[in-house]
Amino acid sequence: MELTVYLAGQIHDDWREQLKSKAQEKNLPLTFVAPQTNHHRSDNVGEDILGEQPGNVYKDDAASSINNLRTQVLMQKSDVVVALFGEKYKQWNTAMDASAAITMNKPTILVRPESLIHPLKELSNKANVTVETVDQALDVLNYIYE
Repeated sequence: MELTVYLAGQIHDDWREQLKSKAQEKNLPLTFVAPQTNHHRSDNVGEDILGEQPGNVYKDDAASSINNLRTQVLMQKSDVVVALFGEKYKQWNTAMDASAAITMNKPTILVRPESLIHPLKELSNKANVTVETVDQALDVLNYIYE
């Protein structure tokens, strides 16, 4: 049985590649999908497809519509969602993706450091599992195959 895992979270470091590498080392039959991780592409996709917009608000609106469509399609096709909250970056998109996954009744693993227990308490309560590290999230996925 192969599972598709949607990796929600910030796109500013290589946490996804680290998780994929560790999953491969464990020979886990997982396929990973994610939001657009090329920040420039994500910000500019609206204008790339629809043409120049009359201002930044319209540029962001065009890009967000296309990014939201992509996220919705990939998340709906996923079996599990892992949503990573870190300490360094604002986590608006992660919170939106985790909430969407929970609303879609997707099994959801929330990854958040101890420092974010209080601000994420309601979201954590709605997720299936909450862990503090990506390694723990991978252990949860591994447990499915035991």
